[in-house]
Amino acid sequence: MALFADAEGMPAAAEVWLSKELIERFVQVGCPAASEATRGNYRSRLLRLREAVVGPDLVTGRPVRLSASAVSRPYSPSETAALWAWALAQPTAELRHGCQVLLALGLGCGLDSPEVVPLRAHDVRAADDGAAAVNVRGSRPRLVLCRRPWEAVLAKVVREATVPGTASWLFRPRSQARAKNTVTNFLARTAKDPACPPLVQGRARATWLVGLIDDGVRLPVIVAAAGVDTLHALSRIMPFVRTVPAPDAGAQLRGEP
Repeated sequence: MALFADAEGMPAAAEVWLSKELIERFVQVGCPAASEATRGNYRSRLLRLREAVVGPDLVTGRPVRLSASAVSRPYSPSETAALWAWALAQPTAELRHGCQVLLALGLGCGLDSPEVVPLRAHDVRAADDGAAAVNVRGSRPRLVLCRRPWEAVLAKVVREATVPGTASWLFRPRSQARAKNTVTNFLARTAKDPACPPLVQGRARATWLVGLIDDGVRLPVIVAAAGVDTLHALSRIMPFVRTVPAPDAGAQLRGEP
C-alpha cells in the first residue's frame, strides 16, 4: 500500500495513505494479479489499520462490491488504443463498422448496450464546428454531446449507416433484429485479439464517466448526460477517479482561484 501510494504521488501521511478513497483505489487497481478473495482481505486489513491509526468513521455506506469491479473498471489509454486497433483489424466491413459504433457511443457518449440498439442514424446530429450530439432513446431519453476525440468517428459511422429515404439503424444497419442480446451476439462474432481486452460497453461507459470527472466537468452536467437521477449511481466508479494531491484539494475546498 505504501509503495502504491508513493507511486501515485501521495504525500507520506497516514490520513492520506489510509484514506478510504486510496484504499479502494489500491484494492481495485493496485493489485490486479490478486484474487478477489485476496483483495477483499487486503481491504479488510487496511480498513482495520485505518481505524486503529486514524480513528473510527461515521457509517456512510458500504464499499463498492469487488464482484462489480470488472465492469466498473475504466479502460486505460493503452487499452483504448488497443481496442481501436482491434476494431480496425476486423475481417469484414460489417464487423469494423459495428465495433467503431460501439466504441464511439461507449467511450465518446457513455451509452450502454440497451441504448445503442434502438438508435437510428438520424438520431445523431453534427454541427458546423464538428460537434456531434446523440438523441438517446429508451427509458433515459436525453441529448448527449460526444467527446471531442470521438466526434469524427461518430460522424463517419453515421455516414456509413445512412441509407437515403430510410430510417437506418446506426448499429448493424443491415439487420432488423433488435433484442437485448443484439450487442452480445455481435461481439461474439468478432475476431479476438489476445493482446486486447474484450469490449464491454459497461467499461466503455465507466471510462467516459471517469474522464468527465477527471476533467472537472460539473456534477449536474455529468448526471444529466449520464441519464441518472442521483449521485449514488456514480459510486461504483469513484475508486478509479484520479486522486487530488492534498495541497490542491485544500485550495479547492477553500475556494482559492
